[in-house]
Amino acid sequence: MRANILIVEDEEAILELIAINLHQSGFNPLRAINAEFADKLIREALPDLIILDWMLPGMSGIEFAKRLKSNGPTKKIPIIMLTAKSEEDNIIKGFASGADDYLTKPFSPRELVARIKAILRRKAPELIDEPIKINDLHLDPSTHQIKSNHNLIRMGPTEFKLLHFFMKNPDRVFSRNHILDKVWGNKSDIDDRTVDVHIKRLRDSLSTQGHQKLIQTVRGMGYKFSEELENKLSK
Repeated sequence: MRANILIVEDEEAILELIAINLHQSGFNPLRAINAEFADKLIREALPDLIILDWMLPGMSGIEFAKRLKSNGPTKKIPIIMLTAKSEEDNIIKGFASGADDYLTKPFSPRELVARIKAILRRKAPELIDEPIKINDLHLDPSTHQIKSNHNLIRMGPTEFKLLHFFMKNPDRVFSRNHILDKVWGNKSDIDDRTVDVHIKRLRDSLSTQGHQKLIQTVRGMGYKFSEELENKLSK
């Protein structure tokens, strides 16, 4: 599951440098040379993170960031501001516009990738290609595979995201609304009962290897992934 990273940068050499490094790091880079074209790409599909140059032709990166953060569908997209402006006042202005991070030019591509991963690890951990293993259950985002004792467990993309979210937060109870926000994002047209449907599908998939009881219903509160239960079952 490759995260879509939108790069908004009018200097072609820098744009390609970032895109190449993102691709090599397992991300899917999207390219835009100005805010207008970036807006078109965003309307087609919301990116998972935006790298935004301050000095753009037409609308500046600062103004574009403010517009994104004031719009419902785009306000939760993380933004890394990339600019040659290194003065303290400019850094404060960048964060005030809604940027989640601020990196000055010249920059290290490796540092940029590290910052992207740090932000996604906090806001969308299912998009980070780091395998996670709990007892006999092994989930690998880079290959989009779940295995138990080397046996492949097949499931749909939404169920995969659900399981990854739960496995990153074992033994924590989440309400349906919280799960909707973390797995589906800001989509007001989705009913919270949709969670119940996909939880059932997830349990059905896990049942092929006897792991369906890992996803527990907490009456009146929501759902949780019970790592403790798995430990007891394995003894």
